[in-house]
Amino acid sequence: MKLIRYGEPGKERPGIIDAAGERRSVARFFRDFDEAFFEKDGIARLREVLATHPDLPKVPKKARWASPVARPSKIVCAGLNYADHARETGAAIPAEPVLFLKSTTALCGPFDPVVIPPGSVKTDWEVEIAVVIGRTMRHVKEENASAYIAGFCLHNDLSEREYQLERGGQWDKGKGCDTFAPLGPWLATPDEIADTDNIRLWLTVNGEKRQDSSTRQFVFNIPFLIAYISRFMTLLPGDVISTGTPPGVALGMSTPVYLRPGDVMELGAEGLGTSRQVCVASD
Repeated sequence: MKLIRYGEPGKERPGIIDAAGERRSVARFFRDFDEAFFEKDGIARLREVLATHPDLPKVPKKARWASPVARPSKIVCAGLNYADHARETGAAIPAEPVLFLKSTTALCGPFDPVVIPPGSVKTDWEVEIAVVIGRTMRHVKEENASAYIAGFCLHNDLSEREYQLERGGQWDKGKGCDTFAPLGPWLATPDEIADTDNIRLWLTVNGEKRQDSSTRQFVFNIPFLIAYISRFMTLLPGDVISTGTPPGVALGMSTPVYLRPGDVMELGAEGLGTSRQVCVASD
């Protein structure tokens, strides 16, 4: 299944993508795709609804695409999880996953504008595969980790590199700006993805290819990564885990060219659709 949400900010409703690629509403049956939905076995209940209600109402074509999951309790990100990305930034390949938290207020829809923060000169792009957790996960072994996954999404883990690397402290201040986490267009359940270790993902800026790689380049694969994170914090249903970005970010260029208002990012991943964000200046 492919789960979506639609509607203006603060008024989002849940839906799905049907076999013909149409958006359909399930708002009659579910309040939202949030922690409570996943905690109460919402995926199984949604399958039952789809099996017994083949004529769900269509979502208006002009309706905004929202993040496919409601604001999670946390967004946990893995840094330097592609060996070639670590090399391009001059960092050592990590012996253990590098973790940081991204503000949940950064979450936005896959086609929403990205706001360049006030004073920013180094806003950067990062196409990533995100994992959505389906049930409470605590101290889980790697071999059991996949059973805790609700699905996968496309994610642009935007970063302000000056804030992240030159302003002291940890990475979080360059990662959590408003609109810095476009998610979607949909959440694909695990049966939609044949091999999480072989997903192609890519990103362009103003039509020029910047990133084009595959999860074959992971340093730590998804089961290991989410099991590892569960050692250090409880993962709740609906939490988002972003698995790192491949090479091709502005930071890795010999002469970096960072994002400016008017720039257009387009990104995609096999089985997870495409998204598009236009950069705009802050008010």
